[in-house]
Amino acid sequence: MKLTKTMKAALFTACFAAAGTLAWTHSACAASISSERQAGEKALEKVPGATITETDQDYEKGTLVYEVQLVKGNKKYEITYRAKDARILEYSWEKISVNPESQKAVLSESKIRRLAQNRVKKGTIVSIARKFDDGIDYYKVKMTDSSKTFKLEFHARTGALTEYEWKYTASSNASGSSSDIGIEKAKQIALEKVPGAVVVKAESDTDDGVPVYEIELVKGRVEYEYTIHAKTGQILDWDKDYD
Repeated sequence: MKLTKTMKAALFTACFAAAGTLAWTHSACAASISSERQAGEKALEKVPGATITETDQDYEKGTLVYEVQLVKGNKKYEITYRAKDARILEYSWEKISVNPESQKAVLSESKIRRLAQNRVKKGTIVSIARKFDDGIDYYKVKMTDSSKTFKLEFHARTGALTEYEWKYTASSNASGSSSDIGIEKAKQIALEKVPGAVVVKAESDTDDGVPVYEIELVKGRVEYEYTIHAKTGQILDWDKDYD
């Protein structure tokens, strides 16, 4: 049968629509992770050319996640994916070996502050501490923005970034329920105890079957951690540590 121009156009349109439907279906399926193999493939897209050293399936706060560890050159990486939508919840890398460069002078804290701010453009620095480990001087910087916490480690003598990590702070049930105070209320309770502090981590958890919120704050060089009952708002435990 000879096809007219009109019939050809209709046939092309139908085929295009079908192909689009198949592509959408594939995309929807690809938006979740159901095996360690898939998690590894995702990680290799994030770090091309790396070698996977370990993959693991786990549950965090009742949420199925996949953790992938990789190595590429002088860096080792760790990426945590949420299974239901393949969203990266945590991402970090660190250099395997670092030259001490002990002949160079130690950089000022203000220089490190500028380097950190350039790395996390919209982040707020909550603490900077100088450390000495394995013969190397480091600056450890903690930062936060509207949805993540960051940890950066700079070589104190070269300014090179040697470790980098970020993770989401939003709780899976941040909105709370009729019998749950919600994560924002938990933050407020903790901040009332330490006025002027900055919340660097807030998440839900269970402690011996009791639903709680764990809130970490920083004020100056002091770190605070509060465990708050998720239903009553009662402070069950708290601790502080001088950095």
